[in-house]
Amino acid sequence: MSADVWTIRRVLEWTRGHFEKQQVDEPRLTSVKLYMDLDRPLSKDELSTYRGLIQRRLGGEPTQYLVGFKEFYGRRFFVDARVLIPRSETELLVEAALRDVPKETPTRVLDVCTGSGCVAISIAAERPQASVWAVELMPGAMEVAKKNAEALQVDGRVTFFQGDLLGPIPEGAKFDVIVSNPPYVKAGDIPTLQKEVRAEPKEALDGGADGLRLIDRLITEALPRLKSGGLLAMEIGEDQGNAVKELLTRAGGHDVRIEKDLARHDRLALARAP
Repeated sequence: MSADVWTIRRVLEWTRGHFEKQQVDEPRLTSVKLYMDLDRPLSKDELSTYRGLIQRRLGGEPTQYLVGFKEFYGRRFFVDARVLIPRSETELLVEAALRDVPKETPTRVLDVCTGSGCVAISIAAERPQASVWAVELMPGAMEVAKKNAEALQVDGRVTFFQGDLLGPIPEGAKFDVIVSNPPYVKAGDIPTLQKEVRAEPKEALDGGADGLRLIDRLITEALPRLKSGGLLAMEIGEDQGNAVKELLTRAGGHDVRIEKDLARHDRLALARAP
C-alpha cells in the first residue's frame, strides 16, 4: 500500500482484489459496522492492524481466527488457534442429541472432545433441564470452552473435565446421551488438506493411520457409560460409515445407523446401549 490516504472503502476494495489474485477465500476481514462510514480515512494504527490481518490471512490463517469468532447453532463462539473451528455439519450432531434430550426432564449428557465447547454449550442452551458434562484433552482448548460457556451463560450447567476421552469421568457415572466430534482424519491425508485447515490444531484432526483410532477407543469406553437405551452419537468422516457401523455392532451397540449430511456424505454414527 502507498503512503497516501487510505479510506475504509479503498482498503476494502484493495483487499478484495488482492485476495482474489492470490486465490484466497473469505476475503472480508471487516465487520459490518465499517460500512457505515466507508469514506473515513484510517489512522496509522488502524492501517497497520489491517495490514497485519491481511498478511496473516495470506499466510493461510483462517478468517475465523482473525475475527475471533464463528457462528454455530445460532450463537457466536469465540475461537482461536487452540481449537477446531466449528463446522455447519457438526450442527447435525447437536440436532441428533436434542432429539433424545427432552425439554422438561432432567437429563445427563456427556460431550467428549469438546474443543471450543460448541456442541456441549449448544445442548445446554437448548435444554435448560439438562446437566451437561464436557471432556477435553488439551488445556488451551479447555480454556476456550470455559470462556464460551461463561459468555453464553451456561457455565453453571456445563461441567468440564480435562483428560483423555472418558478417562477423567468419575467411575460409575452414567449418561442418557454421549456425543462426540472426535479426530477422524487419516494421518496421511492431513498434508493434503487446505492450508487453512492445516492451520487448525493437528490433535483435533488426526485420527491415526485409518482415521478410526480415537473412534474405536471412544466406542469401547462410551457404550458401557450409557444408561440402558442411551444414545451414542458421533461425527465421522465422509467415507467411514461402514467401518464405524461395524465397530459399533461389534461392541454391542443396538439400533446402529449412519446418517448423511446435506451433501449425502456419511456424517453421523449413532447407536444405543443394550
